[in-house]
Amino acid sequence: MTLRPGSPGAPLWDPDATPAATVVVVRDAEDGPEVLLLRRAKDLSFAGGMWVFPGGRIDAADFAPDDDPAAPAAREAAARRAAVREAAEEAGLVIDDAALRRWTHWTPPPRADNRFATAFFVAVVDDSAGTVTIDDGEIRDHRWMRPADAIAARDAGEIGLAPPTYVTLVQVGACGRAAEVLDAAPDGAPEHFATRFGVVGNDVVATYFGDVAYETELTADDLGAPGARHRLVMGGTWSYVREVP
Repeated sequence: MTLRPGSPGAPLWDPDATPAATVVVVRDAEDGPEVLLLRRAKDLSFAGGMWVFPGGRIDAADFAPDDDPAAPAAREAAARRAAVREAAEEAGLVIDDAALRRWTHWTPPPRADNRFATAFFVAVVDDSAGTVTIDDGEIRDHRWMRPADAIAARDAGEIGLAPPTYVTLVQVGACGRAAEVLDAAPDGAPEHFATRFGVVGNDVVATYFGDVAYETELTADDLGAPGARHRLVMGGTWSYVREVP
């Protein structure tokens, strides 16, 4: 039997999606943790104009010479190298591989365009990581922002965020200090956000494995059925809902 993505025991890496890695760079500020967000150039085919964490596809050079790129352990190791490399290439930051903590894993719907199966990491930095430097090519701007401020800016129409970025901001924003973000990282396998999208009324709704409506047509009745909620409702404002009866 083929296990559904996101279900217990299912493989993290979708063989039909491009493997990628992202690092959520966190630092302490006076009023709580801040994260580094980068604005992608508007003319890019993927996430053009969006504010994102440093990241990108896993390259062949991110694998060790004798690695089998299809092996889960090799892909995890390559994802760590890719996260470190992307932080340097996109933001000019030097992050030690040992500083990374695995956070979550994101798999897009099977029929989505530009499908990237993405390993999310978190890393806490201080001044020793260097000063953020962007190339003004793919990356056009950067900001250190409190997660709550980034969410408010998205709802005000000031910045664009992709669903994985938004959900991650909600998660990191629940931590009072940067060290708490590291403590919140799972000890074992990361949570797998296997995603489905639907449109209900004026809202786009992303459901994640475990939501009562995940295996349905995502109608209003499906979403309103009794049971667990694990979804992001994207209307004028966005709302990440996670409720387990």
